[in-house]
Parts: sequence; C-alpha cells; structure tokens
Amino acid sequence: MTILGIDPGVASTGYGVIRCGEKDGVMRLVDYGVITTPPGQILERRLKSIFDGVERIIRDARPDRAATETIFYSKNIKSLVQVSEAIGVVSLAVCRQGLTLSRYTPLEVKQTISGNGKAKKNQIQSMVARMLNLENPPKPDHASDALAVAICEAFMFARL
Repeated sequence: MTILGIDPGVASTGYGVIRCGEKDGVMRLVDYGVITTPPGQILERRLKSIFDGVERIIRDARPDRAATETIFYSKNIKSLVQVSEAIGVVSLAVCRQGLTLSRYTPLEVKQTISGNGKAKKNQIQSMVARMLNLENPPKPDHASDALAVAICEAFMFARL
C-alpha cells in the first residue's frame, strides 16, 4: 500500500509518500518534499500551484490512500483562513484523482507517532527517521510533518 501524507500551508505544502509492505508491514520512504509558492503572488495563484502540485504528485506516486493534517488551533485568523483554503484545494486535488482524504489533527499525529500528543517537533522528526529507517530526519519541517501524517495513516488504516 502506498500512502501520501500532506502538511498543508500556503507558502509551503509538505508532502511525503511511503510504502507499507503487504507481508512484512515495514514502512519505506518513496518520496518527500515541498510545494512552495512565492510570497508576492496573489492567493488564488498560490492555491492553484498547490492544487497542481498535489495532482502531479498523485499522478507520479499513484498512492492508494491520502491523508492531511488539519488545523487544530490558530491565534492568527488570517493564517487560519489561508491554511483552510490550502486544505480545500488539497481536498479537491485528491478527490479529482479518485482518492478519499483522511484528516488528522496535529495532536492525533503526534500521539500516533510518538505516543505523546504534546511531543516536540524534533521528537517527531526523530521518530519519522527511525520508522522509515533513515540516517537523518527529513528536511524541511513541512516535508517531515507530511511523512508523519502518512505514517499516522498507515497505523490508523492498516493497523500496523
């Protein structure tokens, strides 16, 4: 099973693709990175870039499942609205490619990955590296977070 995890954001949307062994349950890294948008660009074009990027990743990786992190809390209303719009275009891109999208809060992802819903970012990055048998935690942060979302989906869906 191949799983796409997405950490949505307007400036930087992280993605991570993992493959779970059907027989051995071992998770393997397939690909990860970020879709970046220029800060001076109007929001609609930035959202289109995210949409196009997610569709391209799905066409290339051919995942069986997709999952995203949702907003749990934000003090900045403008940021909350823009990230919500990014989640909307991610949802549309995933749907257009024939997949359903699981959604997890940051608390759920942290709890699943580390056993602690209040784990720090570096703890999650270390666990992602360990679970995917990587020498170093993946960078940048948004890509590492997206891999954590994919791993969360693997545990929640496949019950690894």
